[in-house]
Amino acid sequence: MNALKRLMLTAVAWIAVAGSAIPMASAMDKVAVGVFPLSSSLPYFVAVEKGFFKEQNIEPDMTKLMGGPANVAAMITGQIEVSAVLVTLEGLNANIKKPGVAMYIALNSQTPQYKMEQFVVRNGVKAEKISDLKGMKLLSAPGPANVNTAKGVLAKNGLKDGDYTIDQLDMGQHVNAMQAGSFDGGYTLEPNASMMIKAGVARTLEAGVISTYILGDAKADAFAAGCAITSDFIQKRPDVAKRFAMAWAKAIDYIKTNPDDARKYLVKNTLTPENVIDMVAMLGYTMAKDMTPGQVGDLQKLADFGVSIGVVPEKVDVTKYLYKY
Repeated sequence: MNALKRLMLTAVAWIAVAGSAIPMASAMDKVAVGVFPLSSSLPYFVAVEKGFFKEQNIEPDMTKLMGGPANVAAMITGQIEVSAVLVTLEGLNANIKKPGVAMYIALNSQTPQYKMEQFVVRNGVKAEKISDLKGMKLLSAPGPANVNTAKGVLAKNGLKDGDYTIDQLDMGQHVNAMQAGSFDGGYTLEPNASMMIKAGVARTLEAGVISTYILGDAKADAFAAGCAITSDFIQKRPDVAKRFAMAWAKAIDYIKTNPDDARKYLVKNTLTPENVIDMVAMLGYTMAKDMTPGQVGDLQKLADFGVSIGVVPEKVDVTKYLYKY
């Protein structure tokens, strides 16, 4: 064998060795996620935009689903593995129908400070407090949990069925419906309330009404919604589910330390216009593992309220549906 041939064979051998040392790029793990595009879904948007999912080798496959019922249906039928924000009472109701279909890895506290749900009234309509809504035509965020919670708050303020009318309306229509004068006021969610105020269409009568009237303490944590994953996801792909939760937790930490930067991701991912972004309050985003006994008690009290209004068909132990990563 001449020197040139030996040199060529040596080079080929080295290339083969080097090639075997180069790791093959593995495909990212896809996760089917249902997203209700509200400020309560902010951890999802932050995790996407800041690359926290990518760090965990996860590629979310997002489907926009407007409201709790749509997310619940998609979870029960296996169309999604995660609901980026699922109304708690509707998630608990789903767990009665199919135990473990909605396991909450994180929850969002809503209070007068962490503004989400609130009663608003159209500018020009005479009302200074919730009880002044008697005789008025009201709108509500969609879904049985929202409608019945609104009715529960109205009842706590002395208004019974027949003292008002209330119609659930898709969130994307709230601002225009109020601007058109179709309703006198209603129960809406952020960022719609801020958008109405900025546009001079309406004003807030009271925010954080679940804490104040349903839990009976304005300082109580109304964990009215949160991120839920299916038991099938946990059981069939435990490592992927854990990595998804890790990315979510990192997004929550980022929101807490960089709220002003985090807010900007609402502009491109929700209906929030840029001129309203600084008005939208952050929520008390909390991983299930970090909830205190008192906070778990607040969640149980909310669940018991859900039973009392018929949204949750039977009493449930909320700890069964908290998954602590």
